[in-house]
Amino acid sequence: MLAFTSNSLATVLRSAISTSSSLLGRATHAIIIKTQLCPLSSFLSNHLITMYSKLDLPNSAQLVLELTPTPFRSVVTWTALISGSVQNGHFSFALIHFLNMLRENIQPNDFTFPCAFKASASLLLPFLGRQIHAVAVKLSQIDDVFVGCSAFDMYLKTGLVCDACKLFDELPERNVVTWNAFISNAVLEGRYRDAVDAYTELRRAGCDPDSITICAFLNACAEPVCLDLGRQMHGYVFRSGFATNVSVLNGLIDFYGKCKQARLAEMVFGEIENRNAVSWCSVVAAFEQNGEEEKACLLFLEGREEGIKPTDYMVSSAISACAGLAGLELGRSVHALAVKACLEGDIFVSSALVDMYGKCGSVQDSEQAFNEMPERNLVTWNAMISGYACQGHADMAIRLFQEMTSEVAPNYITLVCVLSACSRGGAVDLGMEIFESMRDRYRIEPGAEHYACVVDLLGRAGMVDHAYRFLLNMPIRPTSEVWGALLNACRVYGKQELGKIAADKLFKLDPKDSGNHVLLSNMFAAAGRWEEATSVRQEMMDVGIKKGAGCSWLTAKNMVHVFQAKDTSHAMNTEIQAMLAKLRTEMKAAGYLPDTNYALYDIEEEEKSSEVWYHSEKIALAFGLIVIPPGVPIRITKNLRICGDCHSAFKFISGIVGREIVVRDNSRFHCFRESQCSCGDYW
Repeated sequence: MLAFTSNSLATVLRSAISTSSSLLGRATHAIIIKTQLCPLSSFLSNHLITMYSKLDLPNSAQLVLELTPTPFRSVVTWTALISGSVQNGHFSFALIHFLNMLRENIQPNDFTFPCAFKASASLLLPFLGRQIHAVAVKLSQIDDVFVGCSAFDMYLKTGLVCDACKLFDELPERNVVTWNAFISNAVLEGRYRDAVDAYTELRRAGCDPDSITICAFLNACAEPVCLDLGRQMHGYVFRSGFATNVSVLNGLIDFYGKCKQARLAEMVFGEIENRNAVSWCSVVAAFEQNGEEEKACLLFLEGREEGIKPTDYMVSSAISACAGLAGLELGRSVHALAVKACLEGDIFVSSALVDMYGKCGSVQDSEQAFNEMPERNLVTWNAMISGYACQGHADMAIRLFQEMTSEVAPNYITLVCVLSACSRGGAVDLGMEIFESMRDRYRIEPGAEHYACVVDLLGRAGMVDHAYRFLLNMPIRPTSEVWGALLNACRVYGKQELGKIAADKLFKLDPKDSGNHVLLSNMFAAAGRWEEATSVRQEMMDVGIKKGAGCSWLTAKNMVHVFQAKDTSHAMNTEIQAMLAKLRTEMKAAGYLPDTNYALYDIEEEEKSSEVWYHSEKIALAFGLIVIPPGVPIRITKNLRICGDCHSAFKFISGIVGREIVVRDNSRFHCFRESQCSCGDYW
């Protein structure tokens, strides 16, 4: 039989740890027993406990400890057990072992204390952390830089900021790890100014930052007002040799994305030689956060072509980009990828799916994603409520809100969503009750978005004068959203004089927004006040405001087809015109009359009828009826608000052709089915 020494067996046990082989470790333990190296020596006992603890076999580690005679148990033995428990997330066991160690009168060392502090921080037990701190002071271990840093980090993570700052001031030595703990925790708590000041103190103390310091500092500067500070750090990155550090460059991409500098984020991305999954995630998120959803999707697809495995963050960013594009088919493809990668159960991916399907007009898919989630957070509930509200299912949105409040406390965004649902559902009394209870019941101070919802709520219900009085009594200055809600109500109910007041306020708040001028002009035109309508349009031209061209688009056969008013450039124009003529005949027979108020030009009635018939959304619909198979909903997106005549026409057409037609304009979704619209005819 081969002779085994303690050193050779210890070497095999270390190999079992490095290869994560519990089988090798147990076999070695069997040899130790078979060769009668029991009772265990302190040397082999420590190695066995270390092996079992690090391989997440706590029961076996505990058994070895119990079989080790008390005199052979040392600080190394207990520290091996405690550190292994912490490493594998068994924080409660780690603290129990620490207390048992003290009962045996074995003093913890500079390796034991950091593990104990981490366990108490992870369990959010500041009272126990304080007791461990007291033991460290009593044993004169707190002056050790690693012990002191661990205690400091524990206080920050358990919310005892004052105690942390006091300890920080008392530390005789601070290394970069200590400073990193201060800066990182300050960022996590939203104390960005403190994080920046701490970095300045670090440099004054002669300490050199590492990659963690730089990334934490960039996180502290991740908002547009701090762009210059972050760019100075970018310069330091080049000067100090961090320009090849992938983690730092990823931090720069994230920083520029959050500072609304997507092109600079792309520039940094292009400089990375060895891009990793985080690099791709960061650049996709940078473009998605800055409203460049198409670019975000292209980068996502490019990353997949380069073999980057999808992560929860990358997939959720891509899904959010699909939501911004109303790209339902692409969103479905990313959803399929998430399922294949076993990511659909991730709460962030699932929440993004609920939001995406809601924004793409497929509320049934949104419901399915919501119902299949193993757990839900506040974002998920908000996304589902918003999806219902946008689709016109106000009663379902309100019912879900009531269900939510029994499980989760609503936040600012939740109440915007539910007030919007009340507005679209005409639930005036309930909406006002929710608004008036915001402070007392939910401890949320109403903001401009909530006031805008209430003005919209009253305006939609025809209470336009009441809405104006409510606006005048607001405790905060009305924003463009508030005045815009009033102007829209004035347009719908023909309140031209009050609409003129709202429009004047909007012109002052946002003088370059063409939409407000067009809305006022259209309101005057619809009332037959052509001179005033022309005057508003002339004023736009005089100050150099250009109205964006209205266009509508839909996806068919993996291509996006874009149409403008009176568009005849499409390759299938002959078929489109024939379909328009056929629809016009069938609609006339069904009783449809063009609403020539939306021609918006002072021309003959016959010309007005022709004018409204060739709006971009009607052309897009005719094309969709030709190329999209029966039974499949036709989904059209428009960059402006759908006009009243097109809205009326789509109701007729949905009944005539027996198809579901979903239009997403710049305000909301309109789901036309069986001659009805989900918006309740308030657009």
